[in-house]
Amino acid sequence: MGLCVVGLDLLTPSSSPLFSSHNLRIPPLSHSNLRLAGHPFSLKAKARIASSTFTTCSAKVVNVDKPESKIVKENSVSVILLAGGKGKRMGASMPKQYLPLLSQPIALYSFYTFSQMTEVKEIIVVCDPSYKDIFEETKHKIQKELKFTLPGKERQDSVYSGLQAIDLSSELVCIHDSARPLVSSGDVEKVLKDGWLNGAAVLGVPVKATIKENISMQANSESFVVKTLDRRTLWEMQTPQVIKPQLLRKGFELVNREGLEVTDDVSIVEHLPHPVYITEGSYTNIKSAATISSK
Repeated sequence: MGLCVVGLDLLTPSSSPLFSSHNLRIPPLSHSNLRLAGHPFSLKAKARIASSTFTTCSAKVVNVDKPESKIVKENSVSVILLAGGKGKRMGASMPKQYLPLLSQPIALYSFYTFSQMTEVKEIIVVCDPSYKDIFEETKHKIQKELKFTLPGKERQDSVYSGLQAIDLSSELVCIHDSARPLVSSGDVEKVLKDGWLNGAAVLGVPVKATIKENISMQANSESFVVKTLDRRTLWEMQTPQVIKPQLLRKGFELVNREGLEVTDDVSIVEHLPHPVYITEGSYTNIKSAATISSK
């Protein structure tokens, strides 16, 4: 049976700032000042829904008088930045993650966020070779090892490609969609911690939309509502998704052996089965999409 998502259309609030990096000052995003190559641009949510009956949610008490010590060691994380999409659904001449947003390619926002984190040892960019120069031109700005691998046909193939390039001493793999420019370092730190403690963790937010289950498996065919799901148990999945390397490799062995298809990274280890921890993130960490007007 399929899932029908009703009314899931989140836009970035005007108060949501982008991050500054290396003397680069980025003004706040608003609906009125977003344009890509001269066309109106918006950030819209694209969701994978998970039931919280299978997973648990992250929570912590913050002591303002005593800073919390970091569990994840410095230079122990390999980031796999997925940047191989084709952007066909947008009708654009290049993949959406490379379109300029406030004079900078979308993919570089999260790239710079990871590059400034002490936990990160290396960034493996999974992209078409024709776009390598976008990242290579940043080498003088970052202090991380930069690697490149080729994208695969499906998302899981691209993740597997990136996994082959990680440093053997890495203790965590952090997988992120480059089309999510607004991820914060604070949310990344939380999901890294939960990934280290639980083996696998994913950023997510409680679902606000009404979710209905339908009869049809085909999106464009006639369908009827089977039931309305209890959204108190549903979470919208985001990235980064953090997994210990040995667990991810074990999951890929199973997925490849049985020919399974997965829509996100933690689903790979769910098949083992291994519990996945949900770290509560931010509603602003949404995936970019463009609306190109024909006028």
